[in-house]
Amino acid sequence: MTPAELTGRARGHIVALVDPVCAMHLHVVTPFRGLKDAAERAGFALEAVSSFRDFDRQLTIWNRKFNGDLPLYDAAGQRLDTLQLSPGERVMAILTWSALPGASRHHWGTDLDLIDAATPPGRQAALTAAEFAPGGPFAALSAWLEEHAARYGFFRPFRGKRSGVQPEPWHYSFAPVAELARRQLSCETLAAALADAPLAGKSVVLPRLDEFHARYVAAIDWP
Repeated sequence: MTPAELTGRARGHIVALVDPVCAMHLHVVTPFRGLKDAAERAGFALEAVSSFRDFDRQLTIWNRKFNGDLPLYDAAGQRLDTLQLSPGERVMAILTWSALPGASRHHWGTDLDLIDAATPPGRQAALTAAEFAPGGPFAALSAWLEEHAARYGFFRPFRGKRSGVQPEPWHYSFAPVAELARRQLSCETLAAALADAPLAGKSVVLPRLDEFHARYVAAIDWP
């Protein structure tokens, strides 16, 4: 991928699908359809509620969280009072659950947030660990994906072991393409993408970018 594609500023690598409605890397389409078909045979209506996300969308999410327009949560999932936090504390709270613009794996089109759209019908997924834990509405899908996703090239990059990101049992990544992108996305490439961006908390982020890249981009739970 080009630096612009790696950081979500271009989408020449992305294909928009109609069925299912989502967008992903052109080399992920066939493996995802294979995973989806297998899930359907097992009784699940597999849906990617988040797929490709561009830089501007990630920037909007980041800035709204930093400014208190979207909620912030600690590592235990407890809501924080954003306006009582220092800029540095806000940045660390955001990074617990969300990527920096330019650093999101969703920019690559390789990563998908997966749910069972039929459990229960019409339910709005919150994408919380409790939903995928035993007794949760997506527990059965979670167990099935743990057993079968790797056959189609997908794995979970965030299990709460190596990465600074909290465990995300809904987040699956297509390894053959994502690993190449992860290795290509250098700290220098990320810095260039952020240089002119109106990023909230920028004075905190840029001096610590090497640290954030190492902890939240380079470090994943792999294999």
